[in-house]
Amino acid sequence: MSEQQSAGERNASTAKRARPMGGQGPMGGGPFGGMGGGGAKSKDFKGTMMTLLKYLAVFRAQISAVIVFAIFSTVFSIAGPKILGKATTKLFEGMIAYFAGTGLLTDIGYIARCILILVALYLISSVFSYIQGYVMAGVSMKITYRFRKDISEKINRLPLRYFDRRTHGEVLSRITNDIDTVSQTLNQSLTQIVTSVTMILGILGMMLSISLLMTLVTVLVIPLSSVFIMIVVKQSQKHFRKQQEYLGHINGHVEETYTGHNIVQVFNREEEAMNTFNGLNDELYNSAWKSQFLSGMMMPIMNFVGNLSYVIICILGGYLAVKSSIEVGDIQAFIQYSRNFMQPVGQLANISNILQSTAAAAERVFEFLAEEEESPENAVELKRERIRGQVSFKNVHFGYSKDKTIINNFSSVIHPGDKVAIVGPTGAGKTTIVKLLMRFYDIDGGAIFIDDYDINRLSRGDLRSLFGMVLQDAWLYSATIMENIRYGNFDKSDEDVIAAAKAARCDEFINQLPDGYNMVINEDAGNISQGQKQLLTIARTFLADPPVLILDEATSSVDTRTEVLVQQAMTRLLRNRTSFVIAHRLSTIRDADIILVMKDGDIIEQGTHGDLLAQGGFYAELYMSQFSEGE
Repeated sequence: MSEQQSAGERNASTAKRARPMGGQGPMGGGPFGGMGGGGAKSKDFKGTMMTLLKYLAVFRAQISAVIVFAIFSTVFSIAGPKILGKATTKLFEGMIAYFAGTGLLTDIGYIARCILILVALYLISSVFSYIQGYVMAGVSMKITYRFRKDISEKINRLPLRYFDRRTHGEVLSRITNDIDTVSQTLNQSLTQIVTSVTMILGILGMMLSISLLMTLVTVLVIPLSSVFIMIVVKQSQKHFRKQQEYLGHINGHVEETYTGHNIVQVFNREEEAMNTFNGLNDELYNSAWKSQFLSGMMMPIMNFVGNLSYVIICILGGYLAVKSSIEVGDIQAFIQYSRNFMQPVGQLANISNILQSTAAAAERVFEFLAEEEESPENAVELKRERIRGQVSFKNVHFGYSKDKTIINNFSSVIHPGDKVAIVGPTGAGKTTIVKLLMRFYDIDGGAIFIDDYDINRLSRGDLRSLFGMVLQDAWLYSATIMENIRYGNFDKSDEDVIAAAKAARCDEFINQLPDGYNMVINEDAGNISQGQKQLLTIARTFLADPPVLILDEATSSVDTRTEVLVQQAMTRLLRNRTSFVIAHRLSTIRDADIILVMKDGDIIEQGTHGDLLAQGGFYAELYMSQFSEGE
């Protein structure tokens, strides 16, 4: 599968997750819009909804109040057309008397009272609607806050292997798209369900109180409308799916072409890229046009069928009025009720699809919260001031999966102040040792000690406070230089930060920057160079003053002049500290006290540079190959 296809499918899946409401264009907004949605379905709808209800239990009182207010708001609004019909009847009777020559017999007082009652009813309905909306917005936001808080805390308790199996986008989707879907449903659909059901029952009761025959005509329109809608939905869905597919393809193509714009120009592939874009764009246009056209037919069909029912109601109502079975005002009230009756029916159809998407989103959130966490900590007290930096590996066994052990019975003692180099080809597993040291993974057998402390007996926070890291990819965040250096050591004073910066040889360039230590680094750290970023991370490590260092050739992507500064800062940083150096250029670790040679995830050799060369093994082959290339 090409990279373009892969990127396209990723964008398509992202686009689908970002559409929690299930509908698009006119389809999404019509009375039966939800029936056209293609949202994800949950594996266990009932179980997920029960779990969500348990999650909502703490807000039982607020939700109950919302339901009560929603019912009262709907009931008061339902009574309006009936009262307006009474006023219409009274006005009609007066006009009939006027044209009969007996004078205008309109009861103005009666009509005025009807109007006042209507104003009062609609005002009370609006107040109740406002209160339930206000309360429900608070509940949904608190639920959203709790979800995000729980997920954020969960992320910190998950083992690293969880993230090894998933993309960052997948994890972020739980915090953004999935929680937003649940939040929107709680904020809108919950009260809409109550309102719609109440309105359907209330309007049905009102219509029955006016005329059983006219009510039957109105109710029979619903299955007739559904037949037409399902025909349109069936035809439109294939075009909607194709639209989303090609939307993903075109997004992927644009993203790849944009990020590799220079490469496209260097190889003169602009015309080919444009032709590919035009082909994808044509397919997207055709599928989008067809899907939008078909979905746009929904409302005209609904209006046509609805208007037919109004014609039948008017004719039937007129006939019944002539027979004095109903009053003229009842016809007007019934038409209003029949028009209002279709709206909640359509809303319920839409909500049924929304709930499926909500259940799928909630299920993903609950699955994430139920993931197996890191092993519990039975921590002993760490006396950091007594740590000298001796690291001991005793018969260590480890494998990323239970059926494949990659470190077998590894033992070694690193004395305080020793420099340990970890070497091997790309993909050999050099970072595995570091991950085990910092308990990103727990070993399967044996033990690792720092001085006399078994690292499995230390809390992860205490253990990781013993390490400082300077990596090949320097990480900074959007904050001032002062805050970036102080990261992880926020109790340090400004004077401590400046002293650390001087030790890391970066005080001079910081003072030359606009605002100096108070300059805010861009989100992508684009306003300082790669070498300056490395110096800042070294200053951060100086400030932490850890007994053990982990280094991943920080000079590999900087210019020669900056490399000299970085090397000088690193030399000072390494002084009197135990260090683990992930080495790519073997010429830089000749002075290491111990070299661990890795291949295919396993440690196959260990010793000093001279000893390993004398053995003539894998390390000697690696070294000579680099030396012959100019190393």
